[in-house]
Amino acid sequence: MFNYFRKEIEWGGRTLTLETGKIARQADGAVLARYGDTIVLCTAVGVKTAKPGQDFFPLTVNYQEKAFAAGKIPGGFFKREGRPSEAEVLKSRLIDRPIRPLFPEGFRNEVQIVATVLSHDMENDPDIVAMIGCSAALTLSGIPFFGPIAAAHVGYANGEYVLNPTMADAKAGDLELVVAGTIEGVLMVESEANELSEEIMLGAVAFGHTAFQPVIQAIIELAEHAAKEPWALTEKSEAELALKARADAVARAPLAEAYQEREKQARYSKVGAAKKAAIAALTAEGLDVAKAGAILHDLEADVVRNAILDTGMRIDGRDTRTVRPIVAEVGILPRAHGSALFTRGETQAFCVATLGTGSDEQIIDALEGEYREHFMLHYNFPPYSVGEAGRMGSPGRREVGHGKLAWRAVHPLLPAKDKFPYTLRVVSEITESNGSSSMATVCGTSLALMDAGVPLTRPVAGIAMGLIKEEKGFAVLSDILGDEDHLGDMDFKVAGTEKGVTSLQMDIKITSITFDIMKIALDQAKDGRIHILGEMSKALTGARGDVAQTAPRITVITVPKDKIREVIGTGGKVIREIVEQTGCKIDIGDDGTIKIAATDIAQAQAAIDKIRGIVAEPEIGVIYTGKVVKTAEFGAFVNFLGAKDGLVHISELQQGRVNKTSDVVKEGDMVKVKVIGFDDRGKVKLSMRLVDQATGADITEQVGAKPARGGDDRPERGERFNRDRGERRERSPMPSDAEQPPVGD
Repeated sequence: MFNYFRKEIEWGGRTLTLETGKIARQADGAVLARYGDTIVLCTAVGVKTAKPGQDFFPLTVNYQEKAFAAGKIPGGFFKREGRPSEAEVLKSRLIDRPIRPLFPEGFRNEVQIVATVLSHDMENDPDIVAMIGCSAALTLSGIPFFGPIAAAHVGYANGEYVLNPTMADAKAGDLELVVAGTIEGVLMVESEANELSEEIMLGAVAFGHTAFQPVIQAIIELAEHAAKEPWALTEKSEAELALKARADAVARAPLAEAYQEREKQARYSKVGAAKKAAIAALTAEGLDVAKAGAILHDLEADVVRNAILDTGMRIDGRDTRTVRPIVAEVGILPRAHGSALFTRGETQAFCVATLGTGSDEQIIDALEGEYREHFMLHYNFPPYSVGEAGRMGSPGRREVGHGKLAWRAVHPLLPAKDKFPYTLRVVSEITESNGSSSMATVCGTSLALMDAGVPLTRPVAGIAMGLIKEEKGFAVLSDILGDEDHLGDMDFKVAGTEKGVTSLQMDIKITSITFDIMKIALDQAKDGRIHILGEMSKALTGARGDVAQTAPRITVITVPKDKIREVIGTGGKVIREIVEQTGCKIDIGDDGTIKIAATDIAQAQAAIDKIRGIVAEPEIGVIYTGKVVKTAEFGAFVNFLGAKDGLVHISELQQGRVNKTSDVVKEGDMVKVKVIGFDDRGKVKLSMRLVDQATGADITEQVGAKPARGGDDRPERGERFNRDRGERRERSPMPSDAEQPPVGD
């Protein structure tokens, strides 16, 4: 039947469990990996025979997150998981990169790895759990695999490394690093750092490598109980060995001569011609050339690698440390908010920055919950950049991965959102490629953002390092070419400022490298990075003093939380009217923060005045401009300070007697009023007569605080009653008997 086994260890303060033989039992290998309450089902399936003529290794890794893992129902119309999100694509690549080098040379059978997130506890990132589970599933499957591998998260806070910090702690620290490898060494690193030194970065990698060794031992123990019989590897036939020997004799010299050409397209043409001639010669000798392509590729790598080790000179004539010529230009596009063209040798990135408002933020529906992203970096790699004609479509995994690498490099240098409240989008169009276009994107993005007036803490640059490692020695290469990446043993990308590293990505194509080699690569990368920053400074040394004229100007004001409702109005009526009248874009936060965006300063000020008028409280003695909204027999109601109304009593309309309110004002008139008090219900009492209507000046001292008797001399009802009664008593006193006239007189 099926062989159920469970392995459990304590790791990083939590329990890691690997379980097999219970779920997905028809897969070649299946492991349920659990860390805390994060659970990932990992499966591995391989095809027993390779397709005839297959000249590459068809490995596919699919990482997928199910909404039910976080107790959610997917958003959108269809209410089911759709195409992979950016996070799923990135984590698929993260799993792929350390396991791909560990399959046997020449293995061409199709292999598919699937990692499905079944539960997410919001503390432990599923990516590490998935990498460990996939490694275990491959190790159990019997598929030829020189593993197992393990992986770990490394954080850095308060001067100390932290193993597998929670997701919240990782965000708050100075480092988010993922490292994966075998017992012997490191195979993959991915990180974002807050300008840390090379020594701290190298220490983090070493810390992670040591920390995940118990996990590798756990996978080995799991395999001892539950692994399937390993597949038999096909030995190279006599015919294949003969083909290899003849290919070496026929093609080595022509390939070596072709690689003397330093210009990329001309070199590719000569290399292609040499290979074509070799295949024709081998065919003429009656040899089976079905595997000639792979053999010639290996021969090509041998020619290039040994030439570098023997002479210290590279394909394009540089030594191992020299960076290709750099030209940096800014302000290329007249209407864009910021633009830069960064050219390094035959690699070129055209980067364009656009500034937007809060409404332009990207809303991301992740397992951890919905959140907004205000910095987006989109990388595009059209086929013409390498002189080819090809299909244009939606971004592939490579484009998503390269864009995210550049995003990580620049992200730590961005200004705080409350100090620069813009949404930022950078598009990097790779217009030429021969070498690291992702690092060219880092440089171009830094320049484009500064050209747009984004106050980066410091400029950031990136460089790609390579490695040639043979038994007779090794060479670390600065600013690698495309061929050196393809034929070399390492792709080591380092980005940062003059102060420290902000991002590091490493992929190893051999079983491992030593930490001594990594240190050499980091030190050499630092020298290259400082050189590139110097070349970039010839175009722009820092952010421009202001954003472009074509960019929106954002002004931030705050209002009391209890006033937000008044600013928005019933059904959004008030805020819509302000937007329509001023032409501004207005974003209102729950905390009372209001962002007003407009390309015209006058428009922004008009919106600010309207909002401040709505939230302001009337003050006694202050003069305001208002609009008469209603007249009555006893006075006029004036709307001022946004939606606030006050009463101008008929006696306060003007000096002198007023017979009718409509004799002085009518509905729609704009008047100047002074706040003179509040009644017992909090209603505002206003006066027009105390204000010079022409100039808005306060004339209280000239006219007196109280209305003159000659004005409206009609007293209040109580006063009039008392006065009239007193006057009657005075005019008609009761006569005494002596004063009474005689009867009948």
